[in-house]
Amino acid sequence: MHDLLGRDAERRTIEQLLARARAGRSATLVLRGEAGIGKTALLEEARALAERSGSQVSSSTGVEAEAQLAFAGLHQLCALFLDRGAALPEPQAAALAVAFGERSGPAPDPFMVGLAVLNLMAEVSEEQPLVCLVDDAQWLDQPSAQVLAFVARRLSAERVAMLFALRDSAEGDVRLFAGLPELRLGGLGEADARALLAAALPGPLDDGVRDVVVAEARGNPLALLELPLGVQPAQLGGGFGWPDVADVPRRVEDSFRRRSGDLPAATQQLLLVAAAEPTGDVALLWRALAHLGVPREAAAPAESAGLVEVGSRVRFRHPLARSAVYRAAPPSERRRVHGALAAATDADAEPDRFAWHRGRSVQGTDEEAAAELERSAGRARSRGGFAASAAFLQQAVELTADPADRARRALEAAHDKQQAGASEAALELLVVAEGGPLDPAQEVRTRLLRAQIAFALRRGGDEPDLLVDAARAMAPIDPAMSRDIHLHALDAAMINNATVASRIAATVAAAPPAPVPPRPSDLLLDALAVTLAEGFEQGVPGLREVARALRDACADPDRAGGCEPWLLLAGRIAVGVLDDELAFELAEEHVRAARAAGSLAGLPAALSLLSNVLVIGGQLTRAGEVAAEAAAISDSIGVVPLRHAQVILASWRGDRALASELYTVTMRDTRYPDDGAEAGSARYAMAVLHNGLGDYPTALEAAGRAEASPELSLSTALLPELVEAAARTGDTRRAGAALERLSARARACGTSWALGLEARSRALTSSGARAEELHREAVARLEESRMGAEAARAHLLHGEWLRREGRRAESREVLRTAHRRLSEMGAEAFAARAARELRATGEHPRRRTAQPADELTAQELHIARLVATGATSREVAAQLFLSPRTIEAHLRNIFRKLGITSRRQLRALDLP
Repeated sequence: MHDLLGRDAERRTIEQLLARARAGRSATLVLRGEAGIGKTALLEEARALAERSGSQVSSSTGVEAEAQLAFAGLHQLCALFLDRGAALPEPQAAALAVAFGERSGPAPDPFMVGLAVLNLMAEVSEEQPLVCLVDDAQWLDQPSAQVLAFVARRLSAERVAMLFALRDSAEGDVRLFAGLPELRLGGLGEADARALLAAALPGPLDDGVRDVVVAEARGNPLALLELPLGVQPAQLGGGFGWPDVADVPRRVEDSFRRRSGDLPAATQQLLLVAAAEPTGDVALLWRALAHLGVPREAAAPAESAGLVEVGSRVRFRHPLARSAVYRAAPPSERRRVHGALAAATDADAEPDRFAWHRGRSVQGTDEEAAAELERSAGRARSRGGFAASAAFLQQAVELTADPADRARRALEAAHDKQQAGASEAALELLVVAEGGPLDPAQEVRTRLLRAQIAFALRRGGDEPDLLVDAARAMAPIDPAMSRDIHLHALDAAMINNATVASRIAATVAAAPPAPVPPRPSDLLLDALAVTLAEGFEQGVPGLREVARALRDACADPDRAGGCEPWLLLAGRIAVGVLDDELAFELAEEHVRAARAAGSLAGLPAALSLLSNVLVIGGQLTRAGEVAAEAAAISDSIGVVPLRHAQVILASWRGDRALASELYTVTMRDTRYPDDGAEAGSARYAMAVLHNGLGDYPTALEAAGRAEASPELSLSTALLPELVEAAARTGDTRRAGAALERLSARARACGTSWALGLEARSRALTSSGARAEELHREAVARLEESRMGAEAARAHLLHGEWLRREGRRAESREVLRTAHRRLSEMGAEAFAARAARELRATGEHPRRRTAQPADELTAQELHIARLVATGATSREVAAQLFLSPRTIEAHLRNIFRKLGITSRRQLRALDLP
């Protein structure tokens, strides 16, 4: 096979990948390289190898013209096993059916669709290994690319291999595939290039010309095969007139264009029809040609020229041949061909393809065609295909004569472009919409959309102010929406822009009054505004009220829909007001709700909050499982990672190297503003780390810098770190100032957690009997709370004080408790502090005895804990967005590491 000359190493890599899949260790590989470098040839080689080894092969090809049709690429890949959908759980089956237009319903979460595809693949591979080949993945429609990238990252123990061919090009969106295992294809070596060129030519080639061809092709196999075919024999013989073009893909496309231009007119028309309709449907091709009066025999010259194959499907030799044919045709001919394809398409069976071709056939404006495209946009949007909807609407805009309809459609297209992540394109359409005329509600929508685009492009900046402007304009039109926009503005300011949070809080007074009865979002807006404008103590009652209201609303099936969008903010508030019961309830409810909805986009943030609550609760092992899941899902779906849970966990564990690395990465990441919540949380984590290590000056510096975060202004958790670091460095002024703020907040909160932290911190600045009284109060109050890590630290501080007072025997007992509890929970730095203190009393602390569960990874421990509750593999798989086969593989490892053989034995174990 000519195209595989010089590809022995790549072929071995593919053979190993397929062998891994057959052995039940799923594998993924992305083949990257320029057009014509041999990616398609390697996929075809993979197909042949897979079929020879008894694997079944499913394939899909991204086509530039089809990139706007939602889930088109995924449907093509899944066609082989869609009949197995009955084996899926109902939520997954419903999501897949809606995505493929087989059932009506709300737009599916793309990651629920991904879970359905993952389970279908796992089901198929139980019977026979499955190899999935995706060519030209850069041109997949966005929903398909999103789902397939997700599936590739979640495959683990299935007998599935996935290979993607991805072109090095500015065209298409390739970001979703970043981070997957990759094989980059370079050009052939000179000897292989010369051999391929010689094999491709029917006759001898002038040495000088051969050298030029080899040099200009730069080892690109398609260039070596195609370039000489577009040149006259005289040029090949003498070397005169050879153009000097550096861009190989364009040069190859020019070669295809020249070859097609030499064919009969009827054949050229046939090629243009095939290029304009990428489905490869032969029957559709013949119907369109009949409409144009082109005989079927016109296909023969194109096949003889090696440009196209017409069999059970129509296939171009290479995507560059398709694009060359289409781009070379004059606009009038393209319109004529699209008109023929529209006439040949069943408008009832395939209304979207009909609308697309009809729209492309129109010159000037056509309201009927524009309206049909708008209806197609609505169908695409209902399936979650925002990119497809935007494409239909964008074409409709071009066909719309009425200025008001044109502005309305442009606004809808801009909105859908933004939802699809194409902010720059959304901005261009927004400019068209702003040309008007717009009604008042549409004017406000343009402001709101401009604010959202600004946030996406600049990550902060003036977005909160733009949102406030939109909220004010919306007030007379939709008061409830106005209030919700104000809340989004306030939340955005707290997360990413410290300087404007309080100023925006003051604008809430001018917002429309809350309806009666108020919604959870109304209570939340008012409580946050009071807190930021008047102070923490004044805001605590309202904050606690709204957090409880959201908890109760989520427990009520009739009201739950209104609470879920605000659960994360409510959970953060519960932590901020030091209500431990409420913090656990809201964090766990948020995770439950996100899992139930299949909302992978929102799950990492929910898991991160739960991890933080578990850490302070002393459940560091479980927090590690949760944080690891959050990181894995973020990676799977390609969202901006939230690192604060990992850095906080590493700091409480006392892992200086990991915590410092995560902190450095966070502070260098331009997506996190320096005064934003992510940076503030990382600085809080550094304060905890260095307090644990006994490096109090560094802890004091980190805590002082963290105070600037507006998010942490709603939290009291930082102040005890600041008091401890300042007191231990002898900075009584800063310790006293922080203590007074902590005391005022603790009294306002009134919980055992709050009052315990206040007593513990005040003990550090006291002496004598008063200090001892406060230490004992801190231990008692924190033991009443669910915050076990803070209670263990209270024991540590009490023991350290007793030893410094010379009361060695008493201190040993207290320090033993602190050391045991801190060691068991995995707070190694604080445990080491307790050990040093114990050694100073003359006692040598015992090391924690290793447990079998220590060998389990965070994910294995998470699975073991779920299975121990009686959950089936299928139930665990659905909760963790994995396949049942992967869960079973993990269980085998868990059983081996724990020395057990059954689920019953697992349930009997005392897992950490």
